[in-house]
Amino acid sequence: MAATALRVAFGLIWLVGAALTWRDSFAAHYVGYLHNAAEGQPAWSAWWFNLWIGVVTPHVGLFVWLTRIAETTLALALIFGFARKVTCVLGLLFSLLIWSTAEGFGGPYSVGVTNIGSALSYVLIFVALIIVNYRVGLSPYSVDYLIEKRWPAWHKVSGWHETVEPVDLTPLPWRVQAPALAGVVILAALLLASLQSALNVKSASPTAAAAAVTPLSLASSEPIKGARDATLPPVATGNSVDVHIDSTDDKVEIASGVEYQAWTFGKSVPGPAIHVREGQTVNLVFTNRGTMQHSIDFHSAITPPSLHYVEIMPGESVTFSFVAKVAGAFLYHCGTPPTLLHIANGMYGAMIVDPATPLPPADKSYVLVQGEWYTQQIAGKLMGSNYDKMLEMRPDEVVFNGKAFQYRDHPLTGRAGERVRIYMVNAGPSLWSAFHVIGAIFDKVYPGGNPAQAIDGVSTYTVGPGEGAVFDLTLDEPGHYPFVDHSMAHAMIGAIGVLDIEGAPGTPAAAPPVSKAAPPAAGEASAPKAPTGPYAYSPERGATAYATYCAACHQASGMGLPQTFPPLKGNKVVLDDNPTRHLQVILNGLTGEPIDGVVWPGAMPPFGPSLSDADIADIANHERTSWDNKAKLVTADDVKAARTAGGK
Repeated sequence: MAATALRVAFGLIWLVGAALTWRDSFAAHYVGYLHNAAEGQPAWSAWWFNLWIGVVTPHVGLFVWLTRIAETTLALALIFGFARKVTCVLGLLFSLLIWSTAEGFGGPYSVGVTNIGSALSYVLIFVALIIVNYRVGLSPYSVDYLIEKRWPAWHKVSGWHETVEPVDLTPLPWRVQAPALAGVVILAALLLASLQSALNVKSASPTAAAAAVTPLSLASSEPIKGARDATLPPVATGNSVDVHIDSTDDKVEIASGVEYQAWTFGKSVPGPAIHVREGQTVNLVFTNRGTMQHSIDFHSAITPPSLHYVEIMPGESVTFSFVAKVAGAFLYHCGTPPTLLHIANGMYGAMIVDPATPLPPADKSYVLVQGEWYTQQIAGKLMGSNYDKMLEMRPDEVVFNGKAFQYRDHPLTGRAGERVRIYMVNAGPSLWSAFHVIGAIFDKVYPGGNPAQAIDGVSTYTVGPGEGAVFDLTLDEPGHYPFVDHSMAHAMIGAIGVLDIEGAPGTPAAAPPVSKAAPPAAGEASAPKAPTGPYAYSPERGATAYATYCAACHQASGMGLPQTFPPLKGNKVVLDDNPTRHLQVILNGLTGEPIDGVVWPGAMPPFGPSLSDADIADIANHERTSWDNKAKLVTADDVKAARTAGGK
């Protein structure tokens, strides 16, 4: 019994590995596994790995199929006890081959997984099975036993034992065997069902857990409490300006209720905005009050970096002066290597240099510094830096003035007919910005702040990392005008705000000119017709309907879009045995209503006017039975009742 249990358990392990080899991703990366195994090997063994790379690469399709067939055959032979002698010997040799070529094909092929140890363990288990087979002899719980009863010579491939008459073996009664066999089947089903998570879930290490959390996933559903004052500070008077900047280690808010352990200039991210006039002398005192080496680099200065942009230790200061010879919107930042880390940790700010010949006066002037946050969780709602994400240019947030969505929650203001000027600096450290105000075209864009350089007729203007530009716009109609980085992925993770343009006092807000469209004419596209006959759910039809109407927003995985559309996987409304609420949302739409305390701003349109009861039942049933959701199916009659109850 013990020998049989060991053999079957080992067969189930091989069955999981065999199932993984039948995935398309295994075939797509087959050669990659070989190259991955070859990296870091000692020089004396390089020839062996290179030999297999050379043999397999021209015939990768053949070797993929050979691997699939070999693993599947070994798994089934172990589980059912078929040709155990041959199976153990071939399995031992195949495990050695796996170990020496591609670190094992046992998966799951994800970050951090190594199969060298697994393959060598397989060798030892096959050796153990050979010893057990030799010592114990024929097992009644195997296909070999049934074959050998009819053809005794089969023992030459089934084991090292002498032929044993079946009468000498007493199998356990079926009341014992049946539950054991059922347990094996259930265990195999559970192992195969777990493949998806094994392939997609990283190992449960603290590093993986910290990297999986983003500030936006931890952010409060409440608006950010206070926005940074973006108003351009007044220009200093006189021929020279004294500027004192300290570097500090401080926690700063980067999303509603979420903080980041930052390196800062002046205890904020970005650092204080500096406003001078072309020709003024800037007398700078920079003091390092942090715990790391830091420096300061002004893009507005023409000065020897080796004298002034030097690293200073904690407790030290550096003093230097420069003349602001060129007008424009400029970045200043820490230049200590790795500069990527220091800027991404918050060490940047803006310096605005007015031209000697002034720009046309503006009624409102704002400073926006675009930056990026690359994070991992330290504890709770405190985040720290993730250098791997910085190198991959994979930010968790792209923000204006340090905080995600702060000017969406607390708009910048202006008045109709007045000039609004935005000094926009892209601190990066890595991503380009396509600055745009929705519903507006800039009156002027000053790439360098020089009036002679002004360009007009521009709706979107690119500002590269380390660059700045000045944007003028005059809006004659009151309303809300969003400003964004038009790289829309950046806007989705924080780089969006609102310019609230007010009308004359007492002027009522205009209503959008929205009206009902005329129904389609005869012969034009109209709502799908319901299938004839009684309703019966078809998974294929449900998947098609979901893909057509729902997958773009809620995704094929049912996980929704972060901060926009809620997940359907595990959603309480979808799982409720009473389907009324679920159906009414599909019928009538939904927006702005909290779900588990979170407000999702994406608007769910009403499908009731355009889809039949059967179509909506198909969509609901797909959602109720996919992604491990297990809820009661609905019928077209349920949809009809929900439509009537909802007045649609």
